[in-house]
Amino acid sequence: MKKITFIINPISGTGKKDQIPKLIDQILDPQKAKYEIIYTEYAGHAKEISAKKATEGVDVVVAVGGDGTVNEVASSLVHTHTALGILPCGSGNGLARHLGVPLRQAEAIALLQNGDEHIIDYGKINKERLFFCSCGVGFDALVSWKFAQASTRGLLTYCQIAIKENFSYKAETYKLTADTGETLEDKAFVIAFGNAAQYGNDAFIAPHASIQDGVLDVTLIKPISLYDTPILSYQLFAGTIDKNKKTRTLKCREVTLEREKEGPMHYDGEPFMAPKDLTIEIIKGGLKVITHPKKKI
Repeated sequence: MKKITFIINPISGTGKKDQIPKLIDQILDPQKAKYEIIYTEYAGHAKEISAKKATEGVDVVVAVGGDGTVNEVASSLVHTHTALGILPCGSGNGLARHLGVPLRQAEAIALLQNGDEHIIDYGKINKERLFFCSCGVGFDALVSWKFAQASTRGLLTYCQIAIKENFSYKAETYKLTADTGETLEDKAFVIAFGNAAQYGNDAFIAPHASIQDGVLDVTLIKPISLYDTPILSYQLFAGTIDKNKKTRTLKCREVTLEREKEGPMHYDGEPFMAPKDLTIEIIKGGLKVITHPKKKI
């Protein structure tokens, strides 16, 4: 019998969670699965619970929340025998989308019994912070940092910050040195380091990324004008942003980033103030996940 722990962050993400315990009870077959539900009580609690459950031999720990909750849970499950399950309740749901996890809660719960189990890669920033979708620096990291400090939440606040910062944002010069010997040195609006293909919301910043190839897909977007925005936005969601003349890409297992000063960075959507010099690497085959059986990852 499969042992499953659901970790619910009651305040993360955007989806309603009140009906989830009832859905779990209705959908999971008691002959196939024994489950428990634990609610987080503070920042970092999901990470602690996941680590404990992995040592107890739980088969699947399910992150119920947004991308931040998924990152917390997954970070404690790397190189264990416990698989990550996702019940997506966030605004982006980047890893869930890449793995083919349904956004409908009932279907996502059913997948825990009927899905496939695969082993995927993950990334590290300066040997410390782990990411599973992407991390990056530049304009989007700055907006995420400002948004996290804002007194109000929601899409309107995010858009207001993005518009305000867009008028004053000055692109920095970055130097990227890959373990392949390839280098990129340029001013950049955004630099993204992709393990998975997308940020979330089907915004494909690294459209050719595979989450199982042990390779980091780096996308650098040069400074853009107001006239560049519509086509770049279209290509981001069409999966063709690498075709834009403002975009430069490289593939590697490890890359160092040099810039003039420290600044904001995001990993799986979570912002933090990062040092000026960074090393980003991919660790191959470190995390078990539950995926859709028909989804190529």
